[in-house]
Amino acid sequence: MNYNFNISRTSPKFVCIIFILLLIMLHQNVMAFSSKDGLSPVNEAAMKLVQFCIEPKVGLDEKAAATLVDYVLGSKQNKEHTLLKSLESTGAYYEFDTKATFARLIDYSYNPLIPAAFTRPSSLRSSAWTSPPGETQKLPTSWKPVPPGGVPFIIHGIERASNTPDLSTGVYHEYDMKRTLILLNHKGRQALVSVSKQTGVSDVGKKGFILGNDNDWNYYYSDEPGSTITGLGWAKSYIYDYFSVSVFVESGTASTIVRTGIFQWLRAGWSGINFVKSSHIIRGMKRFARDCKIIMESPRLPALNQTISVYQLLSNMTISDLTKEYAALRQAQRSLAIQTGKIGKSEKVEKASFANTSKDQMVEELMVENLKMTLGKPTLLEKHFLLSLTSQ
Repeated sequence: MNYNFNISRTSPKFVCIIFILLLIMLHQNVMAFSSKDGLSPVNEAAMKLVQFCIEPKVGLDEKAAATLVDYVLGSKQNKEHTLLKSLESTGAYYEFDTKATFARLIDYSYNPLIPAAFTRPSSLRSSAWTSPPGETQKLPTSWKPVPPGGVPFIIHGIERASNTPDLSTGVYHEYDMKRTLILLNHKGRQALVSVSKQTGVSDVGKKGFILGNDNDWNYYYSDEPGSTITGLGWAKSYIYDYFSVSVFVESGTASTIVRTGIFQWLRAGWSGINFVKSSHIIRGMKRFARDCKIIMESPRLPALNQTISVYQLLSNMTISDLTKEYAALRQAQRSLAIQTGKIGKSEKVEKASFANTSKDQMVEELMVENLKMTLGKPTLLEKHFLLSLTSQ
């Protein structure tokens, strides 16, 4: 139906009435968009859990947690969509199913003896989890189910994370976060709610490259500030804020499917301007989802105790031997970057000391190389070294 008003022949009073009606209609449309799929109460529930992560003294709002789990389990038209802005940050939601038991996914993904990058190799380069000052509670090596009506099991932590090169800009950052993990029983289903909230602004973004296919998990890290986008190499970018709530919950009737729903917000760019679009966030979440499914659904994934053994073998290596293997990995990454035309042969050669690289980071990156070989992916390290880890 078309409406054609001749404003020149209409009284000012009538124009005013029409204007008010249009404003009302616009407001109704905005409200309808905001409440689509129940997103308004979902946003509110997510922010309550983010606040609990920031300040645990406010206490867990179990109703908010239940709201998010119900939303993730519920049917919806779109598995991905924009979320309302919060704290000046762009938001997006994405969900996916993984064919794995809840215990399998959680025991590998949140284990103090398995680095986080092991299950997030295209999202994380490294991460270090520590307990908040004055607390001694650590991540469990095995998560015990919460019985129906049982009290949720809660852990607070602090994480220092370094991500992989961004799909669009090639930039990677390091940043600090507060973390909260909430294990609960939701209507007979086990659910883990993982909450993250960045503290402060990230370190300046540095240039990185994806070497080949992103799902081969090969990256080059230049340690040089800037972006790889043509004409924007000068841009000094930062992550100004990041917060998310991830829900992992048993979904299948046979308890062999885990539904993951991620509510995520991001504010990043340069000169204080946020250049993040919801589509950027969704691409990053799809990247994480792809890895989760590849790893957790693979019949070649090593048993939990075998994976932990590899971690312990690497951790017990002398710093001299560990640095030797890590230096070989970094050199292989540089050689592949030259081979694929990402950098020139004249690019400065990295110093072999790696004095500013922590032992934990070396172990984490070497663990990913071992995983690649185990899953049948090409690896940048000598296979005899990786085979020696899995055979012991």
